[in-house]
Amino acid sequence: MKIIEYEDKYLDNIRKLLTELEEYIVSIDEDKLDQVHPDYYEKMALIDLEDINKNNGKCYLAIENNQVVGLIMGIVPSYSKFDYLDYLCPKRGIITELIVTKKAQQKGIGEKLINKLENYFKDNNCEYVLVDVFAYNNSGIKFYNKNGYHPRMICNI
Repeated sequence: MKIIEYEDKYLDNIRKLLTELEEYIVSIDEDKLDQVHPDYYEKMALIDLEDINKNNGKCYLAIENNQVVGLIMGIVPSYSKFDYLDYLCPKRGIITELIVTKKAQQKGIGEKLINKLENYFKDNNCEYVLVDVFAYNNSGIKFYNKNGYHPRMICNI
């Protein structure tokens, strides 16, 4: 297994992985608010990649037997000129997506992807990493906790 930086020839693979993740999110959404819109497959990957390009981000892919089996995306956003009013404003990286296809889970691929992106964040002088995990995604929460992350905010609806 190798980790590479995103290349355009893998766009369809990214679309499939993002759709797989969203279908999983829909299946565990106890509030029944998530969906996989008919345009999701075509548009979501492009939206995520545009966000990466605008925010000094990266997308890394896990390749196994010439197949994309996982991906991680992250950004290094800038703060607004007023963020300092209520926040110390250390530079941060944000993990926006992390997916390992179901058939390749439990092989350490997620850890390798997260380490690769964390190293990119460190190289860009980020002082901490933020990740947004869906509240009903117990396996995702367990994964991040195992990898040293902890809750800082809780949002209620």
